[in-house]
Amino acid sequence: MCNIKISLSLLLIMISSVLYAQNTSTYEPSADNLTNRQKFQDMRFGMFIHWGAFSVLGNGEWVMDKSNIYASDYSKLGVIFNPQKFDAAKWVGAAKNAGMQYITFVTRHHDGFSNWNTKQSEWKITNTPYGKDVLKQLAEECKKQGIKLFLYYSLLDWTRTDYQYETGRSGQGTGRTKESDWPSYLKFMKAQLTELLTGYGEISGIWFDGDWDQRDKANLTVSKVDWHYSEIYNLIHKLQPGCLIGNNHHLSPFPGEDFQMFEKDLPGFNTTGFGKAAISALPLETCETMNDSWGFNITDRHYKSTKQMIHYLVNAAGRNANFLLNIGPLPDGSVQQEFTDSLNIMGAWMNKYAKSIYGTRGDVIPAQDWGVVTHKGRSSFVHILTPKQSPFIFLPGFNKKVKLASSLSKGTTVKFKQVPEGLFIYLDRLKLDSIDTIIELTE
Repeated sequence: MCNIKISLSLLLIMISSVLYAQNTSTYEPSADNLTNRQKFQDMRFGMFIHWGAFSVLGNGEWVMDKSNIYASDYSKLGVIFNPQKFDAAKWVGAAKNAGMQYITFVTRHHDGFSNWNTKQSEWKITNTPYGKDVLKQLAEECKKQGIKLFLYYSLLDWTRTDYQYETGRSGQGTGRTKESDWPSYLKFMKAQLTELLTGYGEISGIWFDGDWDQRDKANLTVSKVDWHYSEIYNLIHKLQPGCLIGNNHHLSPFPGEDFQMFEKDLPGFNTTGFGKAAISALPLETCETMNDSWGFNITDRHYKSTKQMIHYLVNAAGRNANFLLNIGPLPDGSVQQEFTDSLNIMGAWMNKYAKSIYGTRGDVIPAQDWGVVTHKGRSSFVHILTPKQSPFIFLPGFNKKVKLASSLSKGTTVKFKQVPEGLFIYLDRLKLDSIDTIIELTE
């Protein structure tokens, strides 16, 4: 008999992994869900909103963890947080004017603060001096303005003692000493998700984050806890069958998930260390900040140019992914001028060139050093983002029969030549745009 000792925790991990695989392998998306996946891809551009009690400190959404603030002290933010300038119509209007077609709103971040009138916790916005349900106002305004609403929900919590913080990779300095109670925490999450999916109308998707907190550092495919995803995902799909589920675990999608996201990276890239997962066949989304921070950071003035953000949007579409662009409103509920100015410029660009983005699909050809190609119906859109010192560009492997090539901005015809290996487009008589020269190829 082998003298091998297996720790109880490792054994539980092995058992939970097997049970998870068994319980989730039979997921069959509903007809509504499949339809909504296509609609999600068609939208292409959305707004991420990171905002909550953490905004008061003006040092990003990770301030509690980075500064090792005790939960007992952090709770005092609930007495200070009073966003009197919050205006759901302005938030949704800013997204709509920018050409965005959906909003993903942080209902609860890692500090556990709930931006709605939850009955499961006293640590919520309706217990602040503001006293109102922000999510209710936002949901009503999204419906009014025709913007789809997705909800970000943190799986981890730096304040609750029932969360299994002992094995977590963050939140170790928040002063918790009471032994955790994992079944209690799972029950709490299910109850909150039920509230979100039954009290605020149609929810287009749930955007999970925080799974990585319990991942083994040496082997990220191993979780230190059983998240009971089969139960959570089944609950969501039961309450709203058309609701899409995504999980920012930085791994290949799990059974039961409906779209795959990439954090601060385009699909196929890994500049942050988060993009190691292979690209799946599910709808794709990439998210990025307008400066370097998700939540309001008073010292962060590293704002990206509108050209950079438009290029990110186009590059995402060319790789068949949505672009979720973040804002971090001020603690009073207003959106800082730098963000609104950029959103207005992006909106003006979208007004001119939306047909090359909305409803398109990417991966027509691999991304080139000069740019990307999107496609919709009988049109392909060649986006020249980085012009080269050459009188032409070449689209390798492009085999769609082209009848006409024209400048999308000017409407003038563009010379081209098709060969078995692809398509040549001649630029010598074309005035190039400083941001994106778009050529429409009509079949």
